[in-house]
Amino acid sequence: MALRPRLLAASLALACAGLALAQQPAAPQPRASEPALGQANCRPGELAAARYERRFGALTEGEMAMARTAWKYFENNTQPSGLANAVDNYPSTTMWDTGSYLGAVVAARELKLITPQQADERLSRAIAALGGLAFFRDELPNKVYNTRTLEKVDYGNKPGEIGYSALDLGRLLVWLKIVKERYPQHADAVDRFVLRWKWGKVVDAGGMMFGALVDKGQVQYVQEGRLGYEEYAAKGFQLWGVNTDLASKPEPYATAPIYCVEVPYDSRDPRKYYQHNYVVTESYALDGIEFNWDLADDRGTDDRQHTHTWMADFANRVYQAQENRWKATGILTARSEHQLDAEPYFVYDTVFTDGYPWNTITESGQYVPQFAAVSLKAALGMWVLWRSDYTDKLFAEVAKNGDPQRGFMEGVLESGKGPIRAFTANNNGIMLETLLFKAQGKLLKWGAARESQWDKQRCARLAAGGSKGPGC
Repeated sequence: MALRPRLLAASLALACAGLALAQQPAAPQPRASEPALGQANCRPGELAAARYERRFGALTEGEMAMARTAWKYFENNTQPSGLANAVDNYPSTTMWDTGSYLGAVVAARELKLITPQQADERLSRAIAALGGLAFFRDELPNKVYNTRTLEKVDYGNKPGEIGYSALDLGRLLVWLKIVKERYPQHADAVDRFVLRWKWGKVVDAGGMMFGALVDKGQVQYVQEGRLGYEEYAAKGFQLWGVNTDLASKPEPYATAPIYCVEVPYDSRDPRKYYQHNYVVTESYALDGIEFNWDLADDRGTDDRQHTHTWMADFANRVYQAQENRWKATGILTARSEHQLDAEPYFVYDTVFTDGYPWNTITESGQYVPQFAAVSLKAALGMWVLWRSDYTDKLFAEVAKNGDPQRGFMEGVLESGKGPIRAFTANNNGIMLETLLFKAQGKLLKWGAARESQWDKQRCARLAAGGSKGPGC
């Protein structure tokens, strides 16, 4: 994602950082690689993950206890305004983290952690808060808001507007659609919020996504997203009938051989295009949990079939490289971006990025291998999507690192130096939706066909902004 590292670092360090898309990533730094990466004993074409089953069925008591612990984070961090803090006890949030909060409320309702009435109250307040937000340049939701006052703020939680993130908005659109389809009593309020959006600059006529940033007082609109996150976020826009043809294509991509697996990565050079090409678990796991690795408009209910075939294949490869690493080295591996409880506060902990496997870097590209960790949200996502002896071990690691009074921590350092004692909405929200997936399967469940306010006005609203959608 383009902005959450900034917010999370600011929330802990209480200091602003510069804009990610305005910085050129540092050149790759020399580093030691793991011995041979297991390539000598490879069997071409072998991908066991493609044959693994998913975990389905009612939650066990231990899994329900896990859900209650994750929900505790939101009991502690939901503000009277209706929005939840992105980081424990810090009144600020993004649209990505707000999507994670909506997912947490849906999961809490469906798993009976709260009553339907309590869930409706939370959803009503959250959607009302969103509906009343002042937008960046009157176009789209700002990157960050104060959860107490609902003011537009910068990364240090000071009043101001700093742009918007297409990736964050895409995730929010996914969960607004899920809420609208599952609970039609909220559909009109959701539509009223989305009908305020001006679409022309966030998705162009060719279907490419752009974020906005402010550099020296000037607004810049910059292509946003890399393989995995880009296509996942694009599905959010597709759910609302917005054309994302270019953003939804996997190309340009290449593969890197890592522990007998050809792992796909975005082949746009970070040094030229000013974005790192992170390969992490989170985007592929979210696509599996929320969409079943199906195309966005697929209304099928068979979770054994995947109509977004290349996404399912890429997800299997990202998973398989991590299991194979554990088999070769004994290192539990569940890589994703994660927060830290000390400087640099946030890292991208990757399967591959910037030319290197198992590359752990800061947003500016500094190599920080000491912060490699088992990401709890990634580990739980792997557990539910790939039933294996390996993911049983990951689940056991996850289960040990919850605080019943605060929620689940971010992760456990690979170095053996203990857990990362930071608590976030994204981590706990994704864990809750993952547990709901075990109980219900694909989370996007289509409701009865009805023509909503958005359906009636969609084409006119998109055309007014220079965007377009199917059927318009």
